[in-house]
Amino acid sequence: MNPGDEVAGRYRLEEIAGRGPMSEVWRAHDDTLDRTVALKLLAPTADLERLRREARAVASLSHEHVMRVYDYGEDAAGPYIALEWLPGGTLETRLRGGALPGAVAGGIATGIASGLAHLHERGVVHRDLKPANVLFDEEGRPKLADFGLARSAAGTGTITEAGTVLGTAAYISPEQAAGLPATPASDVYSFGVLLFRMLTGTLPFVAGDALALMDMHRNRPSPAVLSVNPAAPPDLAALADSALAKDPAARPADGAALLAALGEMPTGVNAADTVATRVLPVAAARPAPKRRTVATAAALLLLAALGGLLAWAVTRPGPAAPAGIASTSGEGTHSVPFVPPGHRPPHEPKPPKRHPPKPHPPHRPKPPPAGQQQLPR
Repeated sequence: MNPGDEVAGRYRLEEIAGRGPMSEVWRAHDDTLDRTVALKLLAPTADLERLRREARAVASLSHEHVMRVYDYGEDAAGPYIALEWLPGGTLETRLRGGALPGAVAGGIATGIASGLAHLHERGVVHRDLKPANVLFDEEGRPKLADFGLARSAAGTGTITEAGTVLGTAAYISPEQAAGLPATPASDVYSFGVLLFRMLTGTLPFVAGDALALMDMHRNRPSPAVLSVNPAAPPDLAALADSALAKDPAARPADGAALLAALGEMPTGVNAADTVATRVLPVAAARPAPKRRTVATAAALLLLAALGGLLAWAVTRPGPAAPAGIASTSGEGTHSVPFVPPGHRPPHEPKPPKRHPPKPHPPHRPKPPPAGQQQLPR
């Protein structure tokens, strides 16, 4: 295939993004939906059933830390799968510079654990977790990719022959190295190798060939993270050490348990299903119950009625003055406040007592002296 070629009449190839022994991945443009996709094309000699299994595995998932699948089909060019385009590169590229800062490693580990929790909750085991299969979107979110080896946790069979080792030797779990079925705890072990490398800049085991490396994973204890990098965050170092336990039962059980150790709650996992208490995410606002809505409306109506009553009490005209207290003068008529007897305010002085004037006797003229006659006037 070459740039400019079309697949299925809608995917126009733009640039090769990766190539492996069984497939190649192109950045392509979906002319139907006008978006960029990652188009995975199967090599002529590759396992068709594996590609179909990958398409089915990813199509059943929907999570912000899992690569999305858009389309699957078979064309004259061969089988293909259209996936979400993730332009942020791989974790493998970021680890080439050595250990990551603690906060960066913790954020990436939380995203990977969240994606694993989603897989495990739906009965899917990745079985090939490694830095090359952790990609980043344009916002820097890590996403799990390449589910060619994924299988149902409840499955009893595999496409390959019994005893065939699947996965990459540097990140393989002891039970996978022994040819035993993979479980969610197997993904946890691979997560532990990833976290070990993010914190130390190196792998827990290094060997010249795959068989020697697998033997180390099966039989040799992993070094403690702090013995390799004493500056690593202790909580992340302890999580990596516990995930690298040889016995699957001694590790965190699955992705949800990893998130619990990181102080997070996986989406879609009930708190009752986990042992440790976790901080729940802020719930989305829900409409108030009908009964509460009715009570609120009644309270508002009551407040409005009280407000109207208060306004009427303040603005209503004063009561008519009692008889006898209206006075008139040359300056106009005015009303004197009426105070009932015996209810004078305490601060007003009592008026002085007034006694009615004593009556004077009527004026009577004195009689003339005896012997004098009063002449008429």
